[in-house]
Amino acid sequence: MAKQEDVFKKLISHAKEYGFIFPSSEIYDGLSAIYDYGQNGAELKNNIKQYWWKAMVQLNDNIVGIDSAIFMHPTIWKASGHVDAFNDPLIDNKDSKKRFRADVLLEDYCAKLEDKAQKEIDKAAKRFGDAFDKNEFENTNPRVLEYREKQKTILSRMAQSLEKEDLADVKALIEELEIADPDTGSKNWTDVRQFNLMFGTKLGASADSATDLYLRPETAQGIFVNFLNVQKTSRHKLPLGIAQIGKAFRNEIVARQFIFRMREFEQMEMQYFVPPGTELGFYETWKEKRLNWHLALGLGAENYKFHDHEKLAHYANAAADIEFKFPFGFKELEGIHSRTDFDLSAHEKHSGRKLQYFDAERNENYVPYVVETSVGLDRLFLAIFSNCLKDEVLEDGSERTVLSLPPALAPVKAAILPLMKKDGLGEYGEKIFNELKYDFNMIYEDKDSIGKRYRRQDAIGTPFCITIDHDSLTDNTVTLRDRDTMKQERVAVADLRRIIDEKTNFRNLLSKI
Repeated sequence: MAKQEDVFKKLISHAKEYGFIFPSSEIYDGLSAIYDYGQNGAELKNNIKQYWWKAMVQLNDNIVGIDSAIFMHPTIWKASGHVDAFNDPLIDNKDSKKRFRADVLLEDYCAKLEDKAQKEIDKAAKRFGDAFDKNEFENTNPRVLEYREKQKTILSRMAQSLEKEDLADVKALIEELEIADPDTGSKNWTDVRQFNLMFGTKLGASADSATDLYLRPETAQGIFVNFLNVQKTSRHKLPLGIAQIGKAFRNEIVARQFIFRMREFEQMEMQYFVPPGTELGFYETWKEKRLNWHLALGLGAENYKFHDHEKLAHYANAAADIEFKFPFGFKELEGIHSRTDFDLSAHEKHSGRKLQYFDAERNENYVPYVVETSVGLDRLFLAIFSNCLKDEVLEDGSERTVLSLPPALAPVKAAILPLMKKDGLGEYGEKIFNELKYDFNMIYEDKDSIGKRYRRQDAIGTPFCITIDHDSLTDNTVTLRDRDTMKQERVAVADLRRIIDEKTNFRNLLSKI
């Protein structure tokens, strides 16, 4: 546990030191669970958005994108169920005075059971070597079966209790398992109670006439209320997908784990509108597609797993999470949900407007069903950043810290590094910079030794370093250094655009999906 905490602290420190993420309003001591993205963080974040948008909209001829407003009519949130049901079950520890999500305490307990099961599997794999049959061991080993059956029982009981709003049983379960405050070890708990997560605000010139509004807690409703506008103007038949990237806001009481859980965050969502009765087939299709999209990043298949929901939201008839192995364990990265026709039907009822589609092939009007894919951009940023940040020991015994990002996502694609600023090397480097900046995000740097400059570029994930020396002035060649292999080769300046593009183009990721 201590090692995990050390890794996480180093990650947060690196993010700040190299211009990725800063505590918001830091000179005023900041705000809890709110962060600003620095110069390199903003570039990486925008590149992740591009990868998602290109894969979702550009590569699919029946998916289009929109950008809906953050402020929406307050009745939307009544129709969607957020006013009445957008709650978290919270519990306080009487001794430490700290507040926790009751469901997270139970999920963390189950995660420890899974860790124990995995340790048994790892020990057996080491003992039996090539002869080890993982599937057979998992299905027959008494300890693994016991740990996983206990997990299933706990999560099932929790889901049923939350579904029935039996908060007393949720507390009873916590007490039966002897779950303690993770920081103090105290087991002195209050009752569990529900807390609504929406931020309220007002719209209007005076307090007397102002309208009560909410900052949107999700981006999906902006898609639902625009379904007919998009369908009619795009002239698409069903199935039709509508994609959106945007900010959402939740008054998270237990915000934690850096940018994993924040009060202001960004979502990348796609709602796929389909004929009734076909939704579960498309649900399975999108589960596979979304996992393939993540796997194309090259972060390791072993770091992903599906978690099927025991407790379904009020709008869903099927739901699963793609979980990623963060430094603090497997946690939700993306949700895939079959939302039925709940949202469009609710908005029909509350608005009095028809939100139906005429299907010429079926010769009938109906309210479409919806399959949703929703990934947290900030969580995805953290997943990529944490997985790619590595300490390496080199052949000569020295060490380097490298951010081995997929090249297409790297904030800076290449750094121009003249050996020295004088003797015309600086001017030659600036000339190359000015030629390439139209195609790639570049950086020019002429301070410090070349070794220190290499290390800085490694730390921000720059795929290429281009070194200009005196020979460059006469033969128009430069030394090109690869971030991952550290191999250096002499290349013609005229070939730089092609070489950089071949490695950093989004096609490299998109073609793997």
